[in-house]
Amino acid sequence: MTSSHVYAAGLDAGSAHARCVICILEDQRLRLTGYGEAPSHGWTKGRISDHEAAAESIQQAVEEAERMAGISIGEATVGVGGGSVEGSDCRGVYEFGRPRQIDSGDLSYAVELASRVSLRDDRFLLQIVPQDFTLDGRSGYRNPRGATCSRLEANVHAITISSHDHQSVVNAVHQAHLAIEETIYEPIAAAYAAVEREDRTRGVAIVDIGAHSTGVVAYEGEALLLAKSLQVSADHFTRDVAFGLTTSYDDAERLKREYGCAMVGFTSDHSLIEVPSAEGRPPREAPRRHLNEILEARAEELLLLVRKEFARVHLDQSLLEGVVLTGGGALLSGTCDMAERVLNCPARLGLPIGIADWAEAINNPRWTAPAGLAMYSARLKHRKEGKRKVPSIMGLVLR
Repeated sequence: MTSSHVYAAGLDAGSAHARCVICILEDQRLRLTGYGEAPSHGWTKGRISDHEAAAESIQQAVEEAERMAGISIGEATVGVGGGSVEGSDCRGVYEFGRPRQIDSGDLSYAVELASRVSLRDDRFLLQIVPQDFTLDGRSGYRNPRGATCSRLEANVHAITISSHDHQSVVNAVHQAHLAIEETIYEPIAAAYAAVEREDRTRGVAIVDIGAHSTGVVAYEGEALLLAKSLQVSADHFTRDVAFGLTTSYDDAERLKREYGCAMVGFTSDHSLIEVPSAEGRPPREAPRRHLNEILEARAEELLLLVRKEFARVHLDQSLLEGVVLTGGGALLSGTCDMAERVLNCPARLGLPIGIADWAEAINNPRWTAPAGLAMYSARLKHRKEGKRKVPSIMGLVLR
């Protein structure tokens, strides 16, 4: 850092684009100072295959954000995702031997016991998110400091990722000359930026539709009950269009963005679109309805998979605040309407909230996860400056 100000940076090293957000922390409030974006290179099917190319993309995004902010950052909180992410519930039991009052150190130790999960050799423990505590068999305590018991149980949700996938991202970020404060599951970062605590209490889910995977997290009573990556992603929508309309991938992506809709009923039966052909051949006309039939089928498939995950953790009837859609794939017209139809709950786009001077140019779901990562970074730095009255593993769960 070149100044006495406290800067917080979030980096989304995605498989389609690398995005960086830099904020300044002023009187415990965040203000945007810079942002940058660069196309991602060196990725194959959602995994880094060329660390040097991936590092160059990251560096370009960071340097663009630094130029706008007028400072140079040395570290950032980094988002990770991909199809190898898994979540599972774990429990840690702390026996006191005699009844006594619980303090924050006891809560932290119980969570630490729960975090000692047995992992396969190829798995990395990405995050431990406390759900609630059980005191002498009485469950449902969110923050039982000051209560008395002789047996304390911590219920947590453990999020793991392929060790190889995680290390590949870490190596690429380091090659871009950036230190990593923390690695965070991207849908959790998106939730941090776009969802208020009251929404989590009443029940809400985040569906982060990325280029090569879709991340899903769900909360009820402020507890994280689900973290899951699905293999269906925005890339599948584009490939379906390319195959169905017999056109190139790039042209299919353009058609999807300009004319696509996830609900056929929103399309005129007589509307036509121009479909580019192979070089040397004239373009063709095709019914716009045909394009949207392709997209609707894939959107329904994705959301049925989401609904299956909700049912698995008994949340299919409990999401009173509905579903929040983030990521570039959420920008497809009609996606919120399809989500409401399939999931039978309200749906909205998740936009970043809580950061002053947030630029209109990046006020869309693509930038929600980077915003949340910057907010995590600010929380980390704020806690380093003062005494930690609550252990960090607890304090970083909710704002």
